[in-house]
Amino acid sequence: MNYSRRDLGLLVPALAAASGAAQQKALPSKAFKYEDLPVRGNGPNQSRAVMSGETHSGFPIEMHITELGPGQAPHPPHKHVHEELLMLRSGILDATITGETTRVSAGSVVYLASNDLHGWRNPGPDAAQYFVISLGGDSA
Repeated sequence: MNYSRRDLGLLVPALAAASGAAQQKALPSKAFKYEDLPVRGNGPNQSRAVMSGETHSGFPIEMHITELGPGQAPHPPHKHVHEELLMLRSGILDATITGETTRVSAGSVVYLASNDLHGWRNPGPDAAQYFVISLGGDSA
């Protein structure tokens, strides 16, 4: 089938409109009250999804809060393309990045670069609460 330039000229605006409709809107400014965040439990662990979306420039961002019980790990060590920041609010964690383990205490921040194998575990004796911000992709 052959298309003329006129046919293509009519098609371009339709494709642009469809492309714009498929894009997510930027996250709006908002206060996220802790007590209003939905809680997902798994044994002694709890997770609260805070936000997931894009900045005004289309950059993906996701944030969640986790409370990890003593002796627990949220999941096996893993890696992904996006970067993450972990901010420890309370307790202690053994953070392992590319085979090196560092014990971090409340107030510490862990940066996880793209494709670095990482994981963490709460050595106890108390629960650990931390925030994870995923930069550039889905959290994993």
